[in-house]
Amino acid sequence: MGDLSAAELVARLLGWVERLWPDPPRAAEVAAGLRSAFDGDPRPVDAEVCAEVQAVANRWSRHLELAFEPDGEGVPDTEPPGWPPPDPEAVARRAAFVSGVVRRPDGVAVLRIDNLDDVELAAPYFEAAFRLAAGATGVVVDLRANGGGDPGAVALVVDWLSGGPPRPISDVVYRDRVRQWWTPGRAAADAVAPGTPVAVLVSGRTYSSGEALAYHLQQRGTLAVGEVTRGAADHVTPVRLDRTVRAHLPEAYVVDAVTGTNWEGRGVVPDVACPAADAEEVAAARLLSR
Repeated sequence: MGDLSAAELVARLLGWVERLWPDPPRAAEVAAGLRSAFDGDPRPVDAEVCAEVQAVANRWSRHLELAFEPDGEGVPDTEPPGWPPPDPEAVARRAAFVSGVVRRPDGVAVLRIDNLDDVELAAPYFEAAFRLAAGATGVVVDLRANGGGDPGAVALVVDWLSGGPPRPISDVVYRDRVRQWWTPGRAAADAVAPGTPVAVLVSGRTYSSGEALAYHLQQRGTLAVGEVTRGAADHVTPVRLDRTVRAHLPEAYVVDAVTGTNWEGRGVVPDVACPAADAEEVAAARLLSR
């Protein structure tokens, strides 16, 4: 069992919500919802309590997560520690989550990207995949298992598919600042050839920055195929709430440069809905018919 009661866990969580949550109106809503559900709750914190607290908070942020660690020994944070630096050897072992590049018999190139490693380490693997896709009759970017990662990697993929001068992708809005993300501005010779049809595959497993990549591509004309994604448009930071409870808490939200909004709570809704297992074949058929 944990060291806290459910009510005490929520009180600690709401202290961080007050410090970090990027949009105060939504912060007030999640605070009211959590207090209504857990004020005075004496239950000792365990995995079930963490899941219940997370489920209530997820009504306002799909990316807020709580993990119960019964054998945890960490000291509760007083300041956000940030994400640990990426391990170059680990990135190399997994080829930056570029899990496959396949040229189908019909000439369509399929790039499977299962997460988004730090762009400075991931760029060589992405560029190699881009070169293998050159001259394809169509391009499919498979994000069905993509759990998210670095927005810089998102910008790199959007740039490859769009080419041309730098273009705005999104604003990431923190409580005290806004960070803008732009495409780097790829030469036409290094981008997908103009007129090449492109699709992105999505599923209920596509999450966080994986959803961002799919959403930004869709809003710029890429066909989205598959299932509705999970709907997590916040940027989160890790915080230890207690010896036994580790959290990912929202510190910013994304605003797409085309739509002025995002996919929070709704997910990326595919243009062509089908079971995720069938999405590649459906997408390839659609691309070849264009």
